Amino acid sequence: MSDLGFVFRQPPHGTTSGREGLDALLAASAYTEALSVFFIGDGVLQLVKHQQPNAILSRNYSATFKMLPLYDIENIYVCQQSLADRGLCSEDLLIDAIIRPRAELVTTLHCCRQILTF
Repeated sequence: MSDLGFVFRQPPHGTTSGREGLDALLAASAYTEALSVFFIGDGVLQLVKHQQPNAILSRNYSATFKMLPLYDIENIYVCQQSLADRGLCSEDLLIDAIIRPRAELVTTLHCCRQILTF
């Protein structure tokens, strides 16, 4: 059971939601190891390789997701249906993640005591 669940549902650029969620996730890792991270819907786009946000004058923070293992964050889940809906597969992702069907993700998400959505 995880104490905290972080859910990324927004695309990576256009708002600061993804970057703020990543900052909160890394900060929370200093206090607990009981963390789970979920990428659902457009949130799967946070993990896509070769992003070029400079074209829209945004900062590229996506490479910071590669640091999650250094912070002992290992429960990283990606929605299989969300990937398929966007024409993506596991090879398109920056990091290794546990790819699960949506129903399994929801079950895992319900095991979290607190959920933060970004």
